[in-house]
Amino acid sequence: MTLKYRPKGYVGHRHETLGSDILSVARILKLPEQTLGRDRAAKLATVKADQWYPIADLLDLMDALDERVGSMGLLRMGRSLFDLSHKENVRKVASSAKDILYAFDSLYHHANRGDRIGGWHVVKFEPGYAELENTTPHHCMMEQGIMTAALAAVDCPSTVSQSQCIRTTGHDCCIFTVSSMFTDARWNGQG
Repeated sequence: MTLKYRPKGYVGHRHETLGSDILSVARILKLPEQTLGRDRAAKLATVKADQWYPIADLLDLMDALDERVGSMGLLRMGRSLFDLSHKENVRKVASSAKDILYAFDSLYHHANRGDRIGGWHVVKFEPGYAELENTTPHHCMMEQGIMTAALAAVDCPSTVSQSQCIRTTGHDCCIFTVSSMFTDARWNGQG
């Protein structure tokens, strides 16, 4: 598989993703055939939530969404993906932004498998502010949607942005910044 943007350390050998991630695209589109084209929509209609698919299938849909709908569509996709693939489990084990951010790599690896497929690393965590390094091949705006939905799920709404982006600034990874007005237990998990 040829990537438009290859994060540092990403090889993606046998990289697969859960069908529920792919189905997040269908969930946000009222007319998938009109937005994605007949062939992509037909392929999307055959996806099963609990089956594994080549990551190229998801990346192709993200590129099509970015091209035809733009960044807001990718943000919506990320929120939908969180709801379909992660929300139920996250609510059982996480209660703060700290829990979410330090478990973000585990969330990624829950729905993605393979060798050297990239991941997430917390670079900085302090009251009301954090930075995470992202070396996954997914579109950054979709990842931003997942992260905002995950933080909202633990009642810690936050502003998520990027200080460095593989797609726009040519870096070898993305750096996500998370800021919140909350510095209490909603942020750090300490009561």
